[in-house]
Formats: sequence, C-alpha cells, structure tokens
Amino acid sequence: MSSYDELPDDMPLPVDDGGAEHLNGSPVPLMRLPATTGQNVTLQELPGRTVLFGYPMTGTPGHALPTGWDSIPGARGCTPQACGIRDSHAEFVGLQARVFGLSTQSPAEQLEACHRLHLPYPLLSDSDLALTRAWQLPTFAVDGRTLIRRITIFLVNGIVDGVLYPVFPPDRSAESALAWLREHDMGDLAREQAAQRLPPIPQRRGMPHPIPKPPVR
Repeated sequence: MSSYDELPDDMPLPVDDGGAEHLNGSPVPLMRLPATTGQNVTLQELPGRTVLFGYPMTGTPGHALPTGWDSIPGARGCTPQACGIRDSHAEFVGLQARVFGLSTQSPAEQLEACHRLHLPYPLLSDSDLALTRAWQLPTFAVDGRTLIRRITIFLVNGIVDGVLYPVFPPDRSAESALAWLREHDMGDLAREQAAQRLPPIPQRRGMPHPIPKPPVR
C-alpha cells in the first residue's frame, strides 16, 4: 500500500470470536492511562457518556508495518478509522459524548499520530497492557507485540453499557458508533429534551407516587 490512508479492496473480514461478551455491564478497571494531552486519564472516574475506540496501531511513516499486516483480519485501517472519528467528532460532542482512542502503542507513537492526523480527541496508551489484561480486552499478537482488536466500547459513568465488536469496515467506525448512540442512548441532551416535552406528573409532598384518582361510586 502506498498510503496508510488507503484501504485494500480485499481486506479479510474479522469474525466475532466472543472476546467481548464479558464486557457489558462491567466497570472499567481503576487505573490511570497517559493521554496525548499530557495528562493521565482514569476512565472509571469520568462522569456521563464516553465512547472508547480500541484499535491495534496506527502506522508511522518511514516504519514498516508488522509482518503480514494486510492479511490479519481487523488489523488494517487504523489511520482511516482515526480520521473518520476526527471528521465526525463534532457529532459526538453534540450527543454529549467524549471520545478517546485506546491502543497498546507507546505515548510517543500516539502523539506522533495525533499531531500528524490533527486529531481533536485524545489517544490513551496502554503500552504496559495493564488495562488490556485486567479488562480482558480481545487482542492478537504479531512480531512480538500484543495489540488490541478493533472494538468500540460505550461507557456511562465508567460502566460499560454497549459494545460494538468486531468493527468493520474501519473507516465507518465513527458512523457505526453514532448510529448506536442515537438508537440506544440518544445522548444526554436528547434525553433531557425528550423529558421536557412530557407533561409533569402531580406529586404529593413527601410521596414518590402520583396522586391517586378518587374511587368511582
């Protein structure tokens, strides 16, 4: 391939190997991850909605991709995925969802990609595999490196309430995540607006239930 921005026409299709079935309803392991913002992030402590895009690795210009990269199901496409999320970032913000990328690459590798691709969202590094192992994220190994399989995890207050796995094609990852949000969650803002359209329920002071209707005689 001449560019990391391009996708082969014959990319192998990843299959659901069951590697994400345990994630729904689980809390994010309590640990701090370095971000490309220069700060550390503890996902479990973040309030509200978070969308976490796990991916294997972005290619670095001048460095060869791992052995047989194009033939590994779900490996190719991290740069088009990152750019797709970048271009749709405002839509996630409109749904009051913060966005992070997650990989086992080093903070330096991630920072290079973040600057080169002009990403408006942070990338989180799990280069020591602490989060990946504690959370039992689906992975694969190549050239002695353990990489996260492409996965989208939806969090509310640090708890998983939805997962997309496997994710394919990678360049439509953002589109799939936004569709999931609109179908399953609508985002906090949309939910609040929907609640405002409902008529208020009369309440007795100190009682949680509506005022009952008088009996018919």
